[in-house]
Amino acid sequence: MRGWKGLMASVAIATVCGSAAASAEMKGASFTYVGSWSGLTLYKQFEQPFWSKTLPDDAKGKVKVEVTTFDQMGLKGAEVYRILAKNVFDIGATVADYTVADAPEVEGLDIPMLAPDAKAAKAVAMAYKPVLDESFAKRFDAKVLAVVPYPGQILFCNAEIKGLADLKGLKVRSSGGSAAEFLNAIGAESVTMAFSEVPGALQRGVIDCAVTGSLSGYSSGWHEVSKVLYPMPMGGWDDVVTAISLKKWNSLDKETQAFLTKEVEEKFEAPVWEAANEDSQQGVACLTGTGEPACKHGKPGAMKLVPVSDADVALARKLLTEKVLPNWAGRTDAAYVTKWNDTVGKTVGLVAKKP
Repeated sequence: MRGWKGLMASVAIATVCGSAAASAEMKGASFTYVGSWSGLTLYKQFEQPFWSKTLPDDAKGKVKVEVTTFDQMGLKGAEVYRILAKNVFDIGATVADYTVADAPEVEGLDIPMLAPDAKAAKAVAMAYKPVLDESFAKRFDAKVLAVVPYPGQILFCNAEIKGLADLKGLKVRSSGGSAAEFLNAIGAESVTMAFSEVPGALQRGVIDCAVTGSLSGYSSGWHEVSKVLYPMPMGGWDDVVTAISLKKWNSLDKETQAFLTKEVEEKFEAPVWEAANEDSQQGVACLTGTGEPACKHGKPGAMKLVPVSDADVALARKLLTEKVLPNWAGRTDAAYVTKWNDTVGKTVGLVAKKP
């Protein structure tokens, strides 16, 4: 198997050019895995341990995986699936919203205010997973293995806000396409900005607020450059999709395919969802120094926690149904809108209609 130096050289060229026991019968395989943000909890606590140890250990030597992340390779999140489609590496994972320019239907996975808690977010993700698999096969010549969340995407501000109305006129970094539409509908000015650039932009006053996961924000020091935390999941859950190249998948024997599928679902996907609510609560505790249980991830911050009002929840739902969903449906193929209505729509009791 080629080493990472060779792989990174291949990536550069591609970028320029556009516990289950292993079955005794399975042949096994070697994989190259490119994961999501290296500095965040999802990778450190789940991705890295699963791909580098749990999977190979359970395969009893029949599976080997070389593991890195897209940011360690100098890639942008939006490039991961494009390069996966070129078979430069075997398995890739990144935030689904990063790829909506290539596949608008993917945005239907994580629309703001669709899922107010982790239980609802999981129901949405599992309902839409088969549709994503179809989309990834068409768009990226890949098969979806897992869909997992970051903590709920909430609001960090340097402005003194008390609710959604106070965002009018403020510059807010959004976490995705429909999240930007939601912010614009409120009256904020949505700003597109890489995750790694946000702390500096908040500190310099280039932006007033930014949306990301609670624990992600804590891990990246956002509490050191912002003052107010508004815990409404206005950016959804920033789901991360893990996909394998179909060329690689089709090269595997059926026993290895079955083993890999079961391992990913039981030892990676399920544990991340189980931790989602706790991680969201931990993020708030670590950012503000309040709440129970107390912060387990380091020294807590001192951000001001502003409670979410019932009026804001009602307003957010209104904007979702009247503006955000119709706008998404308007830029998405009608066949995928129908599939969304038959899966996610039935799960949450909503219908997306083209404007």
